[in-house]
Amino acid sequence: MSGVAGVNVRKPRGSWRPAALVALGLLLAAVAVWSLSAGTTHHSVTTVLDALFANDGSRDHLVIAGVRAPRVLAGLCAGAALAVAGAIMQAVTGNPLASPGLLGLNAGAAFAVVLATSIAGATTGDPFVWPAFAGAAAATAVAYGLGSAGRTGTTPLKIVLAGAVVSGFLSSLTAAVLVLDKGAMDTVRLWTAGALAGRTMPQIVAVGPYILSGLAAALVLGRSLNTLSLGGGVARSLGQNVTLGRGASVVTVVLLAGGAVALVGPIGFVGLVVPHIARMVVGADQRWIMPFCALGGALLLTAADTASRTLFGQSFPAGVTMAFIGAPFFIWLARRRLGATP
Repeated sequence: MSGVAGVNVRKPRGSWRPAALVALGLLLAAVAVWSLSAGTTHHSVTTVLDALFANDGSRDHLVIAGVRAPRVLAGLCAGAALAVAGAIMQAVTGNPLASPGLLGLNAGAAFAVVLATSIAGATTGDPFVWPAFAGAAAATAVAYGLGSAGRTGTTPLKIVLAGAVVSGFLSSLTAAVLVLDKGAMDTVRLWTAGALAGRTMPQIVAVGPYILSGLAAALVLGRSLNTLSLGGGVARSLGQNVTLGRGASVVTVVLLAGGAVALVGPIGFVGLVVPHIARMVVGADQRWIMPFCALGGALLLTAADTASRTLFGQSFPAGVTMAFIGAPFFIWLARRRLGATP
């Protein structure tokens, strides 16, 4: 296309993004159907669709709708929440290694839930929500405070180290509570490994509104996150209310990470892997990164959970599967971003 003074004007880069987003959504739907069909007994796509939309009360339909569907919905919700939370954290802190797991949010939420279970006898679902939110918020504050201490102020490396300290300390406290309280261990043993199995529709209904609210807020914050990702000084010079923007981002991350942990337990690496892949695909515009992370996180966690059942013939906690996927990615990313020598 010709432009002014004979200068070629190219079609704006990124015009393919809506089509890519639709394609990702279709792939996610296909993976969800695959997950519903996989298990001890494999079911056809027709049986899966009949169980969801024309349930006749048969055993196969009850298994799909009552057991597998909540598991898939839990994976979709938690995966989307963790990925978007990681993307927000990376944008606000300027830290490519930021994620709910690495900065202590997951560990804080898990410790608070285990403590509530031990003291008050809470069970999974709605009673987990508020302790998870409180624990995630407290861990965030402590990690950021430690990472900001000293004359050099906040740096990506200091934030990562502070998050590792907070996460390790809270994980040790969680283990101590479980060792001392056998009842709490029996209640949350599978949950602490990050498991989608055993989720129920009442639990999803209890936690889902918080996660959906966080996802909606993340989409609204996209433009603000573009400015915040440039740094506090630049954001202020562009008229951004940095305090308000960061505060809204923290509340959104707590809603997302706390809700995900309350639902499926502490699952790491989703919030680290997916945002980086999204940026590789769609660039640095947070308005596109957020929806891509939501769909990509849901896709990754659901696929990881289903793959373990399909490949090994038995169900592994999704947190274990994600560790196998995320640990090599983290090592590669740390070497690449922090300039580690080969």
